[in-house]
Amino acid sequence: MAIDIRYPVSGLRSTEPVFSRALRELEKKDVIARIWEKDHTVWKTKDDEISNRLGWLEAPEKAASLLASYEVFARELVRDGFSSALLLGMGGSSLAPEVFGRVFGSRKDRLELRVLDSTDPEAVRRAAAWFPPESTLFIVSSKSGTTLETTSLFNYFYRRVREHGHRRPKGRYFAAITDAGSPLEQSALSLRFRLIFHGDPECGGRFSVFTAFGLLPAALLGMDSTRLVAAGRQMVGLCRNADIQENPGARLGAWLGASALAGRDKAVFLLSPGLESFGAWLEQLIAESTGKEGKGILPIVRDPIVEPVPSAKDFCFIHLGLAGDRTHDGFVSRLKKKGAPLISFRLNDVYDLGGLFFLWEMAVAVAGSVLRINPFDQPDVAASKKKTEAVLRLQKKDLPVLGRGPTSAADIRLFLGQAKPGDYLGIQAFLPPTRSVSEALREFAVRLRAKTLLPVVYDFGPRFLHSTGQLHKGDRGNGLFIQLTAAHRRDLAVPSAPGRSRSSLSFGALEDAQALGDREALMERGRRLLHIHLKTVPGDIRRLLPLL
Repeated sequence: MAIDIRYPVSGLRSTEPVFSRALRELEKKDVIARIWEKDHTVWKTKDDEISNRLGWLEAPEKAASLLASYEVFARELVRDGFSSALLLGMGGSSLAPEVFGRVFGSRKDRLELRVLDSTDPEAVRRAAAWFPPESTLFIVSSKSGTTLETTSLFNYFYRRVREHGHRRPKGRYFAAITDAGSPLEQSALSLRFRLIFHGDPECGGRFSVFTAFGLLPAALLGMDSTRLVAAGRQMVGLCRNADIQENPGARLGAWLGASALAGRDKAVFLLSPGLESFGAWLEQLIAESTGKEGKGILPIVRDPIVEPVPSAKDFCFIHLGLAGDRTHDGFVSRLKKKGAPLISFRLNDVYDLGGLFFLWEMAVAVAGSVLRINPFDQPDVAASKKKTEAVLRLQKKDLPVLGRGPTSAADIRLFLGQAKPGDYLGIQAFLPPTRSVSEALREFAVRLRAKTLLPVVYDFGPRFLHSTGQLHKGDRGNGLFIQLTAAHRRDLAVPSAPGRSRSSLSFGALEDAQALGDREALMERGRRLLHIHLKTVPGDIRRLLPLL
C-alpha cells in the first residue's frame, strides 16, 4: 500500500479534546471488533437497515472470485463488434463507474464507456448522438430495479435500438446490473437481455463499488481489476486492526465525526486534477451517510477555494494528491501555518484508489458511530421522490409552470441576507450538464463565495437528489439553496415501457417535476430556497452575476 496509513493530522488545536475522546470511546466500546461482527448496536438499538447493509465489509474478498466472469464478458463484447458502452444509472450505480472512466480511461482494445445520469433532454439527446445503436452495449444499472430516471432512460434507448432496425434480437444490446428478483431483472429476462449481473443485496448503493455495480464497468474499460481489488483487500486488513492508532479507517472516521461535533462540519477536499471524479463519489458517500437527524458533514469537492477559508472555524481539510502533483501545495502550506485541521496524503499508484474506496467506507461507518446516526439509511431521499410522483400523477395540462417573473437584485439580496455564520450555499442546477453550463455555474459559485464568504457547493439535478439530496433535507438546516431551472429548447418524449400503452411523459416534464418535487420537500422542512427560472443557458447564468 503506497499510502501512509497513519494519515498524520495537523491543526488539532480546536478539535483535539473531542478527537481524543472519540478515539477513547472507540477503544473502550470495542467498536471496530463489533463492526466486523456486524453488531447493529454500534449505531442504533433498533436494527433497521443496518446489519443487512454491512455486506461491503466482505465485498473486496468476495470480488476476487467474480473478476474472471467480468473479464470474459468484456472480451466477448469486443469479439462481437461492440466498441462502446453507455451506463444508465443514478447515484451509487453510476458514480464508481464514472470514477473509473475518468481516472483510468479505456484501453484501446476495450470499450469506451460513459455514464448517463441525467434526465435533461439535451443530455439524453447528446448521449444518443455519441453512441451508435449497432455497436453500443447499454448497461441498465439499478439496485432496486425501480429507479424512475434509469427506467425512463432504458425505455428511450430500447425504443431507439428497436427503431434502428436490427435484425438481431434487441436484448443482445442490453445488460442489467441489479439485485436478484428486482423488477429490472424481470424485465431483462422477458426482453432477453444479453446478460444479467447481480449485486449484493447487503451492499447499499453507495457502498457497492466492489460489486458488479463497480467492477463490471471496470472490466469493460480494460482496467486491471485484480490490482484494484488487491488494494481494497489490503485496506480491509488494515481496517481490521484492533489498535485504533494503527487502524486508518478508525482514525479517519473518528477525526471526521469529532470535527463535526466540534463545529467543523464542512470537509473541504483538495484533490489532484486527475482525481476530481473521486470527489463526486466521496460527496455521495459522506453526504448521504451522515446528513440526517439534524446532523451531517458537508463534503465540499468543487468549492471555489479563496481566502480567508483557512481561518474558517467550521472547516476541516483533506488533501488527496497524486505523486508528483503540486497543485495544492501552496494552499496546504498556508493551512498548516494557520493551524487549520488537515489530513494530507498522496497516492503513488492510481490503483491505490481501491484502498481509498474501502478506507472511506469504513471511515463514514465509524463517523456514524461517533455521531450516533445510522450511516446506511437515507430516510429523506424518498421525500423528493414522493413529491415528484405526485406531480407526475397530474394530467399533463395541469402540470405546474416553473417559470415566473425575472429575478431582481433585490430578490437575491433579500435571500442572501438570511445567511448566518456556519451556513452554506447550494446551487441546484436542473440544467443541461454541459461543459459551458458547468463553467458558468462555477463563475456563479465564485461570485457567491466572494459576496457571502460562505462555502458554495453545486451540482446538476436530478443527479444530486441521489447524492447530497439527503443531506440538504436531513442536516441541521444551515443550507441556503438556489434552484436553477430553464425552459427546454427541444424536449424529448419518454417512450412507454416495451409492451405497455403509450406514455405521455417527456424528459423535460420529468426534470421539471423532479425540480418542483425537491423544492416542495425542502420548503416543507423549512429550508431557505430561491428559485430562479432561466430562459437560456448558460447566458442567463452569467446575467445573474451583476445582480450579486
